[in-house]
Amino acid sequence: MSDVFTTRVLDVSTGAAEKVLDITGECESFLREAAGGRDGLLNVFVPHATAGIAVLETGAGSDDDLLAALHTLLPADDRWQHRHGSPGHGRDHVLPALVPPHATLPVLGGRLELGTWQSVCLVDTNRDNPQRKVRLSFLG
Repeated sequence: MSDVFTTRVLDVSTGAAEKVLDITGECESFLREAAGGRDGLLNVFVPHATAGIAVLETGAGSDDDLLAALHTLLPADDRWQHRHGSPGHGRDHVLPALVPPHATLPVLGGRLELGTWQSVCLVDTNRDNPQRKVRLSFLG
């Protein structure tokens, strides 16, 4: 690894339910080792066709509101052309168009520069795949 670019892959279990999972702590832990007090960028990427990364408030209902909004926009019914897996699974393949599979965030002095109520979250509506990988990359 170079002094400028460092990466780590997290193995994340999301279980059998739709989930908004706060991974801010894992991002901060990675940066304590990777950034070494430097400024730069943290890229968070999920290499899956049915998951995304969101920056939002958690714990006050916004995570549940996001899942409810996704249910409204992407109903789990038989309208989807992509039809393998559990009923309505085709919507999971449309999710990354609304919740992208990546986020690039500022790092100042080795610390993630988020707003007061912002968290970095893995959004997973695919109940057929309970194991996810999330790649964290720091560019200083």
